[in-house]
Amino acid sequence: MHIHHREGHATDRIGWLRAAVLGANDGIVSTASLVIGVAAAQTGHSGIVAAGLAGLVAGAMSMAAGEYVSVHSQADSEQADLAREREELASDWDHEHDELAAIYVQRGLDPKLAAEVAAQLMKHDALGAHARDELGISELTSAQPLQAAWASAASFAVGASLPLLVAVFTPRAYLIPVAAGTSLVFLALLGAVAAKAGGAGVAAGTIRVTFWGALAMALTAAVGALFGSFV
Repeated sequence: MHIHHREGHATDRIGWLRAAVLGANDGIVSTASLVIGVAAAQTGHSGIVAAGLAGLVAGAMSMAAGEYVSVHSQADSEQADLAREREELASDWDHEHDELAAIYVQRGLDPKLAAEVAAQLMKHDALGAHARDELGISELTSAQPLQAAWASAASFAVGASLPLLVAVFTPRAYLIPVAAGTSLVFLALLGAVAAKAGGAGVAAGTIRVTFWGALAMALTAAVGALFGSFV
């Protein structure tokens, strides 16, 4: 009996994980910083909440648009490379075979075996073999613009909603320390979860995101306090 077994690896999740973590991190940091900065400028509670809500919507749309454009450009490049490879296969099959065999030789195969492997793979799926081993394009790593845009926007909105909810339910007098403290906790949890899901060190991931989040909130609070006194 043949049993198909597929192992789970972190690379299987790299596309959506990157977009989701980046979106959630940006959502927490930017919205918390915005709320704290506006609060430091002595703005009223309703104005702080309105600014946070506007930041959530604007940030989510900005993340979606930016991720879509960026990943779509990558997808266009991949399609152009595949089209060129398809033409080369049609015009000079032998050269493409030798090129693929040379790649396998560089990876440690005997030249004769490398030539046989290249011939078998090209007989089965020539373009797929060259895309994977020559161009580095596979189903796991190929660009998916809509998926990346949706993941970025949704994760940003989820991340941004956390400090926004804190701003809604926290009295104005305690808003800055509570928003800063809870947001750092959110960032620490996000860093730990992302590191665990990606197979990286949890401590390093947690420290990395909390440090930059704390720095962003501190700088925004300073700007709000400084310029708020002149407005």
